[in-house]
Amino acid sequence: MTPFATAAALAGTRHGFCGRAGGVSTGIFASLNTGLGSSDDPTAVAANRRRAAAAVAPGAALVTVHQVHSAIAVVADAALADPAAGDARAVARPHADALVTTDPGLVLGVLAADCAPVLFADVAAGVVGAAHAGWKGALYGVLPATVAAMVALGAQHDRIAAAVGPCIAQASYEVRDAYVDPFVAVDPAFARFFAAGRPGHCHFDLEGFVAAQLAAAGVTRVERLGRDTYAEDYFSYRRSVHANEPDYGRNLSLIALS
Repeated sequence: MTPFATAAALAGTRHGFCGRAGGVSTGIFASLNTGLGSSDDPTAVAANRRRAAAAVAPGAALVTVHQVHSAIAVVADAALADPAAGDARAVARPHADALVTTDPGLVLGVLAADCAPVLFADVAAGVVGAAHAGWKGALYGVLPATVAAMVALGAQHDRIAAAVGPCIAQASYEVRDAYVDPFVAVDPAFARFFAAGRPGHCHFDLEGFVAAQLAAAGVTRVERLGRDTYAEDYFSYRRSVHANEPDYGRNLSLIALS
């Protein structure tokens, strides 16, 4: 059984935010590591990806991208789907950080391990989207790019709902004071997403920032799951660094049309 969290805002879709449980990986990757870029056994990663997709959207083909902390959103198609079990063909994934589709046969997936996964839906239009929003992508436009790509497929701003999945919480996200600089260079008002910490440091509210960027992009219904990947049972890049682990797993978030 592969458990996952859901969001009321995305009712009418098949979707889920997966954590660490329900997979076959071992060691530091135990157990549902879905990261193709990790040093985990590729066979285990492939099995975990199939498990997660089958749990959330049985029968749908999983589509992901090669995430690069960009503001690029692409339209997903079946050619980008993960290979079937036993199929050794390579899948060329575009370098992007968001996907959108109108195809009910596809389940869109984004990976994260402290960054914010964001799932989108305009159920009336039959359009869904998924975005990987680290601080860089969130600051430089991946969320409005996802909304624009959905609108190009027939979605309407006032009907799009979004859910911000498990990500590192502000209390766990300590950064140096200089981290604020690129934010205030874009908009001085973004300083409000940083709280004072120990000398020379502050704490960044990634979830709050992502929610604000969604609202600025015209999304009127935004749900926050409020789950901290660092403190809870999720893969966390930052926690792995603090534990001196050589690598880390990735959490998979998924959405498909019903």
